This record gives sequence, structure tokens and C-alpha cells, in this order.
Amino acid sequence: YAITPTYSRPVQKAELTRLANTFRQVSRLHWILVEDAAARSELVTRFVAGAGLPCTHLHVPTPRRYKRPGLPRATEQRNAGLAWLRQRHQHLPPPQPGVLFFADDDNTYSLELFQEMRTTRKVSVWPVGLVGGRRYERPLVENGKVVGWYTGWRADRPFAIDMAGFAVSLQVILSHPKAVFKRRGSQPGMQESDFLKQITTVEELEPKANNCTKVLVWHTRTEKVNLANEPKYHLDTVNIEV
Repeated sequence: YAITPTYSRPVQKAELTRLANTFRQVSRLHWILVEDAAARSELVTRFVAGAGLPCTHLHVPTPRRYKRPGLPRATEQRNAGLAWLRQRHQHLPPPQPGVLFFADDDNTYSLELFQEMRTTRKVSVWPVGLVGGRRYERPLVENGKVVGWYTGWRADRPFAIDMAGFAVSLQVILSHPKAVFKRRGSQPGMQESDFLKQITTVEELEPKANNCTKVLVWHTRTEKVNLANEPKYHLDTVNIEV
């Protein structure tokens, strides 16, 4: 399962197209796409219909008071994805195999990453490229165990890891029904730690990607679009979706 928060912006469809092209090559993947909106948008609804892969399309708006700069983002959307996942499986008998990954739409993913995370027993971790003001960040591993963090920002975090740097087994998600991303008291960059503290310990983490020495996901982010020449009047007579 891949939970992807998304919101309306000029590059939204381009980002989702790139992500869908990757996901289409991953076997047995179910995409949970959650819009930051009060209702499903026509753009994303049409996109999902033509995406060609198993997809659940949800929506939940971020309250306006949480949209200020410096506050954590996509909290409500990730929690909506978790709630859907738990509701879907609550009446099914264990064991229920599966792995959950938080796949933001502004990252680039190697197909190898999805093979790595399939063997997750509880919580698996790996490096992330182009993040934290460094070429990469990663868990430090000794004798197959995570012993620290190579990071450019706040190494004192309990889990100094990016959202794209871990996966969780479905069994762990179902056995911790109250584990969610928190708003109260949470700070930007601390959401991962706040969530992981509820379900695991650093000692239990499972290093992937050759003992966390291979980068298989990159925090690329699309360049901000220049629309300075977009006319305010005398628009094109044809309304084209971008």
C-alpha cells in the first residue's frame, strides 16, 4: 500500500503522472491517493480513472489554521489513508500480509525500492537522496542494527529520517490502531519521529538497501513553475487541463 497526499497546484497532474508511471510497474501495489480538499476534484478523479492501477481516491481538507508556514503538512491526508486501511482490514482474519509506504508525489522512486520493502517484518528503513541539505541522509548501521543517523538537520530526533525513508508492515499498522500522525505538539520535520515512536524502537528497525548504503529514493521536487506570462485576460478559447 502506498499512501500519497496531494493538493491542487500547477504541477499536480505532472507529479501524479510520473508517480503512476512508476507504480504501474510494481506488482500487487494498491495506491491510496488522498486529496487535500473538501471534495474530490475533477482533475484527480479523471486522472485516477485513467491511471490503470488499483487506486482508492480519498479527500480530506487541512483546516485553515494549520496551513501557516512552518507547520507540518499532509497530516490529515496521511491519517485518512491509515483510517481507510484499518477499516478495510478490520473484519478480515489475521495474518494479513502487506507493507505500507508513505509515497509523497514530489519524490522519485527506483523500482528496486519496492522489492526491498516487501520483506519488511515490522519497520524497515533506508537512505533518502537530496534531502536535509545533503546529497543524502541515512541510518547508520553496525552489525545489521541501526545505531544512529547521518543527517544534515537535527540529529537529536528520535528517528532522524525522511517520510520516504521507511515502510511499515500491515500487521503493525493494524495492531496499533491509535498510531497516527499528530497535530498537537508536533513540529515540522518531527512527524516521522512522532509516528514511529508509537509503533517501534530504533533497535527494532530493519536496515534495507545493502545495510543503508544504496539510495533508491530521491526527494527531487519539481521546480517551481514560472507562470509570469500566463495572460489574465484574452485567455485561450479552449480550456485545456494541464
